[in-house]
Amino acid sequence: MDAIEHTTINTNGIKMHIASIGTGPVVLLLHGFPELWYSWRHQLLYLSSVGYRAIAPDLRGYGDTDSPESHTSYTALHIVGDLVGALDELGIEKVFLVGHDWGAIIAWYFCLFRPDRIKALVNLSVQFFPRNPEISFIERFRAVYGDDFYMCRFQVPGEAEADFFCIDTAQLFKVTLSNRSTHAPCLPKEYGFRAIPPPESLPSWLTEEDINHYASKFKETGFTGALNYYRAFDLTWELTGPWTGAQIQVPVKFIVGDLDITYHFEGAKEYIHNGGFKRDVPLLEEVVIVEDAGHFVHEERPHEINTHIHDFFNKF
Repeated sequence: MDAIEHTTINTNGIKMHIASIGTGPVVLLLHGFPELWYSWRHQLLYLSSVGYRAIAPDLRGYGDTDSPESHTSYTALHIVGDLVGALDELGIEKVFLVGHDWGAIIAWYFCLFRPDRIKALVNLSVQFFPRNPEISFIERFRAVYGDDFYMCRFQVPGEAEADFFCIDTAQLFKVTLSNRSTHAPCLPKEYGFRAIPPPESLPSWLTEEDINHYASKFKETGFTGALNYYRAFDLTWELTGPWTGAQIQVPVKFIVGDLDITYHFEGAKEYIHNGGFKRDVPLLEEVVIVEDAGHFVHEERPHEINTHIHDFFNKF
């Protein structure tokens, strides 16, 4: 870990913190919620050892990267703009791309907006969400799961932050990272995250040091920047009307754990396996379902995921 270099660059009007290691073709790793560059620690070390330059930024609103105040500054266009600017600042023309959770959503948009900058994509956990012009993303989830669904609960500025503030930050990360429930997370306002008991012990792949790394950084920054991705999701829907029906035109490998909550969202399995995914992502080459793995599959099963990433990118 000491070999990982940390730098700050200017991009798209913000300062962005980047962790990087290695030399060779560039792999850009995009983290999700509520994570940091640190969630790619296993991939950074492995990819650099097999001939790649691995780069993992703290995305806008996270960690040591700037966190603009308004949620309207967190659309997919803003985040992809940050990444394009970062590549330009670093003198990198094209990258191999890896995303997880919100990082996967941003990776889909990166490929949609600027396929000229992407050699190939490995996306984890979140399949492509084609734009439905009849209903926005959040309103569709609300229609299916109701107002207590976590994405809907996150919409009101300050509300989720107050809920998180009532819980020890380390405990919050123990609960979040250890979760293996496949039920859609619904959090009634009167209970919130406070009602979720912490695990009796950490899973073998997660250490107290890992928990403390996340907890200490989020104690410093708060959660508003991270939550603003959810608050801007419907604004992204509004602004991406011109891409309605557009396909992802880069080679893709998709990986999800069979215990990942996203795999059990209504319609997800049908979309992934019954032709919809391949229709919208015609260069989808492989779908991998990792048995007995949860949402944070790249941390839970790093050796397996590292091999999948390397084997796919090695083809190009």
